[in-house]
Amino acid sequence: MKKTWYAYFVRCNDSSLYAGITTDVSRRVEEHNSSKLGAKYTRNKRPVELAYATSVENRSQACKLEYALKKLSKAEKEQLVAQYSAHQTEKP
Repeated sequence: MKKTWYAYFVRCNDSSLYAGITTDVSRRVEEHNSSKLGAKYTRNKRPVELAYATSVENRSQACKLEYALKKLSKAEKEQLVAQYSAHQTEKP
């Protein structure tokens, strides 16, 4: 069975955004918040919460998208997060 990969942003408690990839977004957010498996960057910026996630077909695409997300300006990242949040609140 083929795994779905995700590129994501989590918002840290200092309002910064951290980009990453995973096959399980909820597990990864929990790891960022509660274990040593979370990224070093997020360990002293807890709690974090999911700010953006999108699925891609494979790990290679996820890595390329993560790289592109990291290259965005702060304003572009915030716009992407705002659009994602607006889309999430529209769901029933």
